[in-house]
Amino acid sequence: MSAVVHSAPRYASNEGVLDALSVALGDLAVSAREEHGEIVITVRREKVEDALRLLRDEHEYQQLMEIAGVDYPQRAERFDVVYMLLSLTRNHRIMVKVTAAENTPVPTVTTLWPVAGWLEREVFDLYGVIFAGNEDLRRILTDYGFEGHPFRKDFPLTGYVELRYSEEDKRVVYEPVRLAQDFRSFDFMSPWEGAEYVLPGDEKAEGGEG
Repeated sequence: MSAVVHSAPRYASNEGVLDALSVALGDLAVSAREEHGEIVITVRREKVEDALRLLRDEHEYQQLMEIAGVDYPQRAERFDVVYMLLSLTRNHRIMVKVTAAENTPVPTVTTLWPVAGWLEREVFDLYGVIFAGNEDLRRILTDYGFEGHPFRKDFPLTGYVELRYSEEDKRVVYEPVRLAQDFRSFDFMSPWEGAEYVLPGDEKAEGGEG
């Protein structure tokens, strides 16, 4: 059986990559660092399309693998939008970031990778980040009647509405969340310290075994 020879290296090193890409991006980049073995480059939001095009066409990062969001509510520009790029020919990955506020659009990169349309919809759905130029910016994971953006840090764990099937209406209906407290009793005690009240079954330990 003949050996299969790949053009990409089996193991890709970060050596020299950070400096080379920082020089190539120039004033498109805001900062660049190596963290946890990853090359992370923050670029100017309004120039993200130019920066990613340069990385794709001149530095062989051909594939957009993912777009992710991160929420930092304490910041003025609370969101990070993270683009994860893969070079097939160099077997190397980098992350490119931009920051955005709630009302600050991020330029779409569907002009570079059509698949970005779905990925941008996911970030919009979960975080509320607006992507200028995306012609189909609809929710993709939550329901059409969903309120809010569930991956924001200030989104309540219960959500705002709940749904159920109504036999009367013969359809799914939305209602405000109602949390029944009748059977909820919290003492916040560590189970290892032992509760001061009697738990079901404790009486067996106290009574003598015949």
